[in-house]
Amino acid sequence: MAIDEKQIRSLFRIEGEEIEKLATSIEAEPVQKLIDLIATCKGNIFLTGCGTSAMAAKKAVHTLRVVDIPAFFLNPSDAVHGALGAVNASDIVIFISKGGNTKELTSFLPNLKEKHVQIVTISEDPKSVLGQGASLVIMAKTTRELDKFNMLATISTLAVIALFDVVAVGLMQTEHFTEQQFLINHPSGAVGEKLREDTHD
Repeated sequence: MAIDEKQIRSLFRIEGEEIEKLATSIEAEPVQKLIDLIATCKGNIFLTGCGTSAMAAKKAVHTLRVVDIPAFFLNPSDAVHGALGAVNASDIVIFISKGGNTKELTSFLPNLKEKHVQIVTISEDPKSVLGQGASLVIMAKTTRELDKFNMLATISTLAVIALFDVVAVGLMQTEHFTEQQFLINHPSGAVGEKLREDTHD
């Protein structure tokens, strides 16, 4: 049976309401700590995840780069085949994993520990392997997913993206990020045109 207009609008409303709940459910202090860690980091910021979490990580990487943060996606498969050589003690590695026990990620956690890398985990389970292995854990927990099986990574993925949107804006404030810096990093497209107009007024 085809989905009707009422159901479509209901799904949008449910998703929006679930994301809005983060404003009261998420702890502000760990988010502030993450902003401070990134702002004072002397190295690079690596984000990693598998499946839909990888997509959220890549979106976060792009957003952080726009606001002058040297962020990179660390492919879990490449990580265990030599790419960990790019990571050192001055870097931060951020794991994104809803359950926190993804084997492709937990497999190289000990290697990062040996390198004395700062580890942050974004998960719904602070007692998971990745949660216990991190110096900072942020719980971006949602009460449900959007689909009828409550399994499709939809709302939970948006929660992670929303978290890093907040982190990026927090960094803009902390680092006194200017429109001129924004223009240098994002010279093209409608954004670049608008920034060029604003900075030349």
